[in-house]
Amino acid sequence: MNEHEDFSRINRKKRHNKSNRFLNIMIGIVVVLILIVGATLITGGKDKGKKDDQASEEVPIDKQKNDSSTDEGAEADDETSRQDEDDETDGTSEDSALEDEEDATGSKEEEQDTEAGSVTIVPNDDAIIEETVVNTAWEPIGTEQSGAHTSKYDGNSVDWNEKKKAIAYATGIPENELIYWKIKNGGSPQKSIGIVSTKDKQQKYRVYLEWIDGAGWKPVKMDKLTTLDFDY
Repeated sequence: MNEHEDFSRINRKKRHNKSNRFLNIMIGIVVVLILIVGATLITGGKDKGKKDDQASEEVPIDKQKNDSSTDEGAEADDETSRQDEDDETDGTSEDSALEDEEDATGSKEEEQDTEAGSVTIVPNDDAIIEETVVNTAWEPIGTEQSGAHTSKYDGNSVDWNEKKKAIAYATGIPENELIYWKIKNGGSPQKSIGIVSTKDKQQKYRVYLEWIDGAGWKPVKMDKLTTLDFDY
């Protein structure tokens, strides 16, 4: 009886040990499977993260392309603006050249007009002279005198009165509105100089006359004076 019980006890213990070993193996398999699945999930997550990162990194690349396109467009706009500015500058230069050409043409025409008979005004450095005027359109005033001419400064002769008339003609002011301060010899028998002013003394002139035989006294030059305070 005792031996049989011992044998049975031993058998049960062996079976129990086998069962424990089997369970341990199964537990080990399950743990390994869990580890494999976990590793797969972790690896998959990392791969997904990498893909997401790559995707997120690709966005700036596209944006950079767009930015590059925008920059290229901006550069093109700048180039167009510069071209427009260059065109405007060229247009301005051409306009300036045309204006210079017109000015030069105008100067030539003025010189031609002067030759034809217009006024030439020359500034003067003399303290008593504002400017000197030469009008090539001035003509002799005509004369009642005949024969050999004798210049007179007697204050009442025909020659004297014709001098006064020629002086008024040069100034453009009527004789009765002028004060004749002096009429004198101009350096030769056929030249005279007259100093006159308006009655208010605001306009003052020195007129140079030259006698033309058979035609009378002709103004040849006129100084616009700044003062009457000088030796006549």
